Amino acid sequence: MASVQFLSGKRILLVIAGGIAAYKSLDLIRRAREHGASVRAVLTAAATQFITPLSVAALTEDKVYQDLFSLTDESEMGHIRLSRMADVVVLAPATANILAKLAHGLCDDLATTALLAADKPILAAPAMNHRMWHHPATQANLHLLTDRGVRIVPPTEGSMACGEHGIGRMAEPADIIGAVATLLADTGCPETDGIPPADGRLRGRRALVTSGPTREPIDPVRYISNHSSGRQGHAIAAALAAAGAEVVLVSGPTLLPDPPDCRVVRVETARDMLAACQTTLPRDIVVCAAAVADWRVESDATQKIKKGAGGPPVLHLVENPDILATLAAPGPDRPTLVVGFAAETETVLEHARAKRVRKRCDWIVANDVSPATGTFGGTMNTVHLLRGDTVDSWPPLDKDEVARRLVAAVADRFAAATVDPG
Repeated sequence: MASVQFLSGKRILLVIAGGIAAYKSLDLIRRAREHGASVRAVLTAAATQFITPLSVAALTEDKVYQDLFSLTDESEMGHIRLSRMADVVVLAPATANILAKLAHGLCDDLATTALLAADKPILAAPAMNHRMWHHPATQANLHLLTDRGVRIVPPTEGSMACGEHGIGRMAEPADIIGAVATLLADTGCPETDGIPPADGRLRGRRALVTSGPTREPIDPVRYISNHSSGRQGHAIAAALAAAGAEVVLVSGPTLLPDPPDCRVVRVETARDMLAACQTTLPRDIVVCAAAVADWRVESDATQKIKKGAGGPPVLHLVENPDILATLAAPGPDRPTLVVGFAAETETVLEHARAKRVRKRCDWIVANDVSPATGTFGGTMNTVHLLRGDTVDSWPPLDKDEVARRLVAAVADRFAAATVDPG
């Protein structure tokens, strides 16, 4: 797997910015070194308010760099050489401030100067208050950075040091380590388990991907939904685009930046999602990774439902349209390859096999989304790819790596179909 094995012998330049999540960077250093990587660290002045250079030096067993105008540091290891001598640059935590500086080319300290001088891949793990994360300026900066090739490990949802709750907590060190390994595998390290990336192999193919949850309104302020973050669907769309496909991503509400080189259609409800998908047909490839709500309220209220003496309201539910089954149904616009997802909490393979037959899709990707797995909302996934009677069970992988493997399999499928049997 493109995980920790790819860290052995690699050199990481870790840029630690000033946020409470800086304490997680100490664990990140420890884990990286456990897997054979060397770590050299740069601290911003604000970072030293949360962790000490001595702690970082003890864990890296290397000098810690802080001052852009240090005569000794610049003569021994200048800001240019700091990034050039690394295999990958990791920015963790990535505060809103340092992301803005990186996006706009500002370099007023050693950390930002080293980042701007980097000629190696950069991975950033944002950490900030949820309002700062959602702010249009931050989201615009993330779009700029991802367009330039910076890999983002999205923050997670939870309680924050400020006492508020929302999305903005830095990803866990183990997930960042997995993302670093995947990034190294994608940018020139040895092939991952012998599976080459599918770059360019789907050129000329048209793909449709669904991603994220749907929201089914109860009244103007309440809705039925689920915990899907959309990370897996967005990663698949990005991998298909990297393989040369023309990609339309139909996404329910997520907090993720748009994947590069994809046309994104945003929807709320299952009915909206189905309508948006149908307008994109015909397509060669369809991957239904969205977590679509199975039911909706038969008639949602036009005004907020108030609490009353009569007790809680009775909600009459009706089934939503089945997007996967509709797109996989025989007909002139039926895609060549339809891939569904089976998010299960028990007897995963048994339910997935039954779903593939019932929906009439060609392949199905089964995964366990029980709360203990952390799949919903997390950055890792453990999946089984069911193709007819064949089941390929993959080890736990970063969701980007799951996407890369799936797209490689899709490319193999189309390559095999074009081989002249004579």
